Amino acid sequence: MKNINLFVPKFRNEEIFKLQTECLDKGWTGLGFKTNEFEDSWKSYTGLPNAHFLNSNTSGLHIAIKILKDVNKWKDGDEIITSPLTFVSSNHSILYENLKPIFADVDEYLCINPISIEPLITKKTRAVLYIGIGGNTGELNKVIDICKKHDLKLILDAAHMSGTFMKMNDGTIKHAGHGVDVSVFSFQAVKNLPTADSGMICFNNSDYDKLARKLSWLGIDKDTYQRTNDKGTYKWEYDLVDVGFKYHGNSIMACMGLVGLKYLEEDNERRREICDMYSKSFDELGINYVRIHKNCITPSRHLFQVITNNRNEIMNYLNTQGVYPGVHYRDNTHYTMYKCSLGTCPFSQTISEKVISLPLHLKLSDDDVQYIIDKTIEGVLKLS
Repeated sequence: MKNINLFVPKFRNEEIFKLQTECLDKGWTGLGFKTNEFEDSWKSYTGLPNAHFLNSNTSGLHIAIKILKDVNKWKDGDEIITSPLTFVSSNHSILYENLKPIFADVDEYLCINPISIEPLITKKTRAVLYIGIGGNTGELNKVIDICKKHDLKLILDAAHMSGTFMKMNDGTIKHAGHGVDVSVFSFQAVKNLPTADSGMICFNNSDYDKLARKLSWLGIDKDTYQRTNDKGTYKWEYDLVDVGFKYHGNSIMACMGLVGLKYLEEDNERRREICDMYSKSFDELGINYVRIHKNCITPSRHLFQVITNNRNEIMNYLNTQGVYPGVHYRDNTHYTMYKCSLGTCPFSQTISEKVISLPLHLKLSDDDVQYIIDKTIEGVLKLS
C-alpha cells in the first residue's frame, strides 16, 4: 500500500545551499542582500511595480490593511467584505486593525461571488478582501469593476497564486496582482514556491510600498543593509515616525525563493498535468470537482478539490488506503469567534462540508496519481 501525503515540498538543495553560503560568507543573513534580489526577480517575473519580501503572507495582509486604514483614515469598526472560505489568517488580518469582516458568499470557483458583494455595501464599507483559492482567479475581473464603481479598495490574498496568469478586462494577460490595490503572496513551506515561511506584499502605489518597508522594520526609515556602505562602514543613525512590526523577510529564506522562482513555471506545469489527469478521470464518471475560471489562463493549481456528499467517510476510506487528502477550508463562520455570521453565506457553508483536496505536489509520479484516482473512485462508488 502506498503512503501519499497531501503536500510534499520540493527543494533544489544544492542550488539553495550555494546561495545561502554566499550569505554566510558575506556575513549577511538578514534583511537586504538576497531579499533585495528576490524582490527584483519577483517584480521582473510578475510585472508588478512593487514588491517587498516579508516573513509571511499573514504579515503582509496585516500591513496591507493597516496602511490602507491609516492613509485613508478609516475608523475602528469600518467594514471589509471578505470570504468565509479561507484560512483564518485572511480574516484575522482584518481584526488586527479593529475593522469588521463582513462575509460574502462564494461561487462555484470557491471565490467571492460578485453578486453577493453589492447588497453588503454600507456607508462603513471600505474594501474587499478577495481570496484566489487554489490559484483560481474566479470572477476577479467583475470584483475589480465593482470596487471601482463604489470607490472601494481591493486587497488580493494571493497566497495560492504564484504563477497564476489571467486575462484582464482589457484583454491583456497578466500575473495575478494587477488591477488591485495590493496583492499578498505566500511562500510558506508547502506553497507552489516554497521556503520555510515567507511572503511578498505588492502595492500598486509606490508610496505605500515605501511605507510597508518602514512598518515591516519596526517603523525604522532605513534598514541596516541600506545603512552599510561598500566599505562596510555602518551608519547607525535613523529616525522613527511610526510604530512598526518585525515582519521583514531574511536573506536565507530569500535564497530559497530565488531558486524556487527559477523553476516555478516548470513546477506549475507539472501541477497542471496532475490536475488534468484528475479531471479527465473524474469527468468520465461524473465526479464533481472545482473548475478553473475561463479567465484563468495558466492557473498555479495549488489545490485540486473534489466535491462529495459524504466527505468525512470518503476521507476516512482514503486514509485506510494510504492516501491523505485535506480540506480547504472550513467555513470561518463555524469558528466560535466568527459565529455571529453563521448562516449568512449558505453556499460557502454547504460546500465547505463537501470539499476534499486531493494530494498535489511535485513528488507524485503518474502511478501515484492514478492510484489516488482509483482509490477516490472506489471510495465514491462504495460510499455513495
